[in-house]
Amino acid sequence: MYKKCLHIILLISIHHLCHSQSISQSYTMSLKNIDSLKQRLFLLKNDSDRIITLQNIGFFYERLDVDSSLKYFNAGLDLARQKSYAWGEARLLAGLSGLMGTQGKYAEAFELLFKSLKIAEDNNLAYDIARANRRISGVYEQIKNYPKSITYLLKALQIDEASQLPDKVAIDHYALADAYENVNQLDSATFHINFALKHKDLLKGLMQSVYAIDGHIKEKKNNYEQAAASYKKGFEEAQKSSDLINSSEICADFSELYIKRNLRDSAIFFASKGFNYGKEISFQLGLMRNGHLLAALYDSIAPAVALKYFKMATVAENILYGVNNIQTVQNFLAREEAKQKELEDAKIAYHNKLRLFALLTGLAVLLIIALILYRNNRHKLKANKVLEKTLSDLKSTQAQLIQSEKMASLGELTAGIAHEIQNPLNFVNNFSEVNKELLVEMQAAIDKGDLADARAIASDVIDNEDKINHHGKRADSIVKGMLQHSSSGVANKEPTDLNKLADEYLRLAYQGLRAKDKNFNATLNTDYDDTMGKINIIPQDIGKVLLNLYNNSFYAVRAKALARAQAVEEKKKQNASQFEPEIWVITKHKGDKVEISVKDNGNGISTKVVDKIFQPFFTTKPTGQGTGLGLSLSYDIVKAHGGEIKVETKEGEGTTFFVSLPV
Repeated sequence: MYKKCLHIILLISIHHLCHSQSISQSYTMSLKNIDSLKQRLFLLKNDSDRIITLQNIGFFYERLDVDSSLKYFNAGLDLARQKSYAWGEARLLAGLSGLMGTQGKYAEAFELLFKSLKIAEDNNLAYDIARANRRISGVYEQIKNYPKSITYLLKALQIDEASQLPDKVAIDHYALADAYENVNQLDSATFHINFALKHKDLLKGLMQSVYAIDGHIKEKKNNYEQAAASYKKGFEEAQKSSDLINSSEICADFSELYIKRNLRDSAIFFASKGFNYGKEISFQLGLMRNGHLLAALYDSIAPAVALKYFKMATVAENILYGVNNIQTVQNFLAREEAKQKELEDAKIAYHNKLRLFALLTGLAVLLIIALILYRNNRHKLKANKVLEKTLSDLKSTQAQLIQSEKMASLGELTAGIAHEIQNPLNFVNNFSEVNKELLVEMQAAIDKGDLADARAIASDVIDNEDKINHHGKRADSIVKGMLQHSSSGVANKEPTDLNKLADEYLRLAYQGLRAKDKNFNATLNTDYDDTMGKINIIPQDIGKVLLNLYNNSFYAVRAKALARAQAVEEKKKQNASQFEPEIWVITKHKGDKVEISVKDNGNGISTKVVDKIFQPFFTTKPTGQGTGLGLSLSYDIVKAHGGEIKVETKEGEGTTFFVSLPV
């Protein structure tokens, strides 16, 4: 019921528009404007202004009076040719093409447009090149060659965007919407029509076409109420500007929409109105569309009337798409394509000659350069030998420095390794002694014939042997890790438990520092992500990175602790308080990466030097206490693993290093 009421309201409003604000009233208002243009034409002395005014008058009459339109377009064209204004000739030819198109003279329209395009291209007139492409697209659309239409429109859009002409860009978008709607690419059509609707302030005088295309898209999406609303807006705009062409087309759109909704009377009303508009200005497409609609609508209720409209629609259709007309168009396009191919071939031949000349010139220049280079090369050979030796020496020195840094870090680990090895060795020694005593007891039990006691003792011995084996492997693991750390050879990646690696090096670094300073203590906070599993890395290399980060953190908190203790002792600072060194080691599984963070609560790094810490030989430690290679090597190792290392620091509060590695 609601839809029916909406239809009636819409029909009454348009019917009212057609009658109370009739086309004759609108036409009278437009004549006042055209009279002012004619008076201005009479007074103008500047030829450029006269050409533009003649074009505007011709365009005005294009949709009202074909003869008047032809008269003014030709007058402007004659003046442009007389004054040798290429831009004027290009624009008037394009204007005349529109007049030919509305009459179904497509071959003539194409001929005028290709002439316009050539003049514009020869004179590098970007505005007119785009305009000609846009109009060629329009004629292709009229003969239903939509792919070609889209091709030329995209050319126009590219030129208009480069020329920064927003009004022309908006026109290109609404024309593209029309073309894409005709090939049922409704998503593309919707995108372009929405662009046009968003910029309707740039499309004054063209909104009747924009609303009509919007209606077509919505109708194909079965949004009939929305389509009718868009057609209504388009019809109102067409009536305001006395546009009988679009008025005729939109009436046909309305009629087709109401046929789909089984509203015969409304369909007849709009088709009749559209047919009359087409008849008034000999608009063949309007006569054809509305005539065929009326023939179909009257077929079952008034066959004689249906036959009348069918005959008139067929005449219009023959004018537009008759065999002779289409053949003429095809012949012209074939000739034009042949001409274009000939021009392209000539251009290619010309460019080939230029390339050959450039190639020969280049070869001559190269020969001269080759002679000069040959002479210079002889002098450089000796210099190159010296440079090669210097480079070899530099590489050797670099390798030695890197190995020195490895051995220095190994030295830092020595005490920690000794402490860590001592624990499993103590277990091995203790359990060995216990086993010796147990075996003596077992021998005595066997001699007594107490087999139950002997078996119990044997079980204890086996358990102790397992423990000896476990702690022996632990010592072996520590020694292997030390050897890997000091190795200078090439290592391979292997699946590694990163949590275990991080924890082991943390304890080794801590024990190594405590061996130097027995008074030093720090709280070690660890939070390992158990979901990581094993990742593919070179364990000894990542171990070097972790050891370097741990040593830096321990150095920072120890330095702060010593400074704070000294301040308390000497009472130089009123706010000096007890400082508790802390280190945090955290691992996290983040999607396709794992992250290790090493945080301390030391004094942090100065913002002046934080950007330099990964540079080779840069160190914040006192002279003799650091090589400045640790973080640089760590950076290279992490990058070689496809990872990333970064730092966050705050002076006086501490530093956090983040190492991110791919899983």
